[in-house]
Amino acid sequence: MRYGMVILSAGFSGLLSFCFLAVSVGTDYWYIIDVNKPNYTDSEELSSYSGLWRINEGSQKSSVIPTFTANMSSLSEMERHLLELHKAVVIILPLGLVLLVFGWIFGLASSLASSPKLLTGTAFYFLFCSLFTLTGVSIYIQYSNKAMEEFQRIVAPEELAYVNVSFGWSFAMAWISFGLELAAGLLLLLAAKVTQMKGRYDCGVAVTL
Repeated sequence: MRYGMVILSAGFSGLLSFCFLAVSVGTDYWYIIDVNKPNYTDSEELSSYSGLWRINEGSQKSSVIPTFTANMSSLSEMERHLLELHKAVVIILPLGLVLLVFGWIFGLASSLASSPKLLTGTAFYFLFCSLFTLTGVSIYIQYSNKAMEEFQRIVAPEELAYVNVSFGWSFAMAWISFGLELAAGLLLLLAAKVTQMKGRYDCGVAVTL
């Protein structure tokens, strides 16, 4: 297996993982609430979709989620818990973006050096980044489930029959980023193995000569 091809694949995976996560964090289709009331012409105005930073209701209304500016004393215990979960997500995922930038730099340096130790270290760094992304996405799932439980508590069951909730493509892109981070880490481990085997082969040839 060629070292160059493995390194290029790892670098491409790392770059794509950053791009997917950046688009995911910056867009508003993490969670979609679709209301479809029969004989109600403005059902679309009741629907909404949200991201990590904004909630978009209807066709034009948009509001910023007050993650860090909300008055905690005026909130219920459940609302405070939801806000803390959301705060964790909007800290972890953007921080994961920063970590990926450093990971790509480390990967470039270790690939040029062709050092098995540096490649292995960078591989584990990318695997750590993937755990970071996984943690953020998992907390968002927990946040969404808790928010839905609260929604079901305050909305009449007959009204819930017309409500359909789902995760959107922004959420899916975060999962894809997680997979690409894993792929980058595993490919760098493979590159380290290839470099190590090549070093042993070169040493063996030198001894023979």
